[in-house]
Formats: sequence, C-alpha cells, structure tokens
Amino acid sequence: MAEIVLNVEIRDRTGTGGARESRRAGMVPGILYGGAGAPVAISVKWNEFRKSLYTGKLLGHLVTLKYGDESQPVIAKDIQFHPVTDEPVHFDLLRVEKGSTIRIAVPVHFKNQDDCPALKQGGSLEVVRHDVELSCPADAIPEEIVVDLTGRQMGDTIRIGEIELPKGVTPSIADRDFVLATLKVSSAAMSEAADAASDAAEGDTVEAEAEAESED
Repeated sequence: MAEIVLNVEIRDRTGTGGARESRRAGMVPGILYGGAGAPVAISVKWNEFRKSLYTGKLLGHLVTLKYGDESQPVIAKDIQFHPVTDEPVHFDLLRVEKGSTIRIAVPVHFKNQDDCPALKQGGSLEVVRHDVELSCPADAIPEEIVVDLTGRQMGDTIRIGEIELPKGVTPSIADRDFVLATLKVSSAAMSEAADAASDAAEGDTVEAEAEAESED
C-alpha cells in the first residue's frame, strides 16, 4: 500500500504559461504520463507536495494519485527544483499498471566502513556509481542497494554481480558486470609515501657526500 497520497487537480493550460499560472496560485505543476492513457497536465498544492517530498519517500517510490474519487498508483520519476531557492517547480509522474515492471534508479549505500581493512590502512573508497537503474516490480521497489565493506582489502573492486538483489529485481544493464566502487590507496597516503621516499633519498645523498669528504 502506498504511504503517500497526492491530491491532484487537472490543469486547463499546458506549457510554460500554464505552469507559471499554477505556481502563482500556490500549486506545483506536473505531468502524468505512461500506460495506456494520454499525458495529463496536473498540479498539487505547494504545501502538500513539499510535505510529501521531504518525507524522502516521494521520488522513485510507489505513491497514490487521487483526483476526486478516482485513484491511480504512480511513480514520481522526476522533480525539478528552482536553481536559487531549491524549491520544487515541476514534477513528472508515471502511471503504474498492476503487475507491471518498471525501470528506476535506486541509490547505492555503503556500510561497515569501520570493519574495512583497506580503509583502516589509509585507503579510500572510490565510488563509481551512486545509484543503479534496476528493472523491478512496481510494487516491490528496493529502497537502496547496500554494499557491505566488511573485510574488503586494498585493491578490491566491487561489482554489481556481488550484490544480492531482491527476487524479481535485476540491473537494467544486463550484458556486463559493472563496477560500483573500488578500494584504492588514498592520494594523501600516496603523497606521504612519496615524501618519505624523497626524505630517504635525500638522507642517503647527504650520507654519501659526508663519506666522500671524510675519504678526502
């Protein structure tokens, strides 16, 4: 059951003018598309949309769209924000048919950094993908992809094939085992090692010069 309900209104005007009109009326304009129906211009009251947005369970999750007595499960596929105020200015909703499979980006999170030998040795986690597009049932979208760093060694490469995904969920890129992250020697550690080598070389030079002078 969807946790968020968006009460929408149908917009008579479309395009930039219609969107601006909705914002002036205290609404956030959006578009509903996908499935068998035609695209529909909609809007949601600004305060209601903002409240749903900051639950953290709007974008990329299954929610319920309500228009009067009608309801429709949808996925919030995209939200656009004002470049200065960072407030929502437009959103896209995708219709979801019962039993359908969708593609959606899911965030990648890493856990147990304190139990990672590579990080304890001064290594760094180089994240290649912060999210991964998955093909999954619309009513079973994973909240996140979790990578356990326990026991990971310096030089390890973490690939999607190592991650256990829920039943029925697969990466949309199916033809290769792509990289999520690598564990490398950090730039700071490399710099320290270079400085130490330089100091050692300088010490050897001074010692050699001192020995040469004593022989003279």
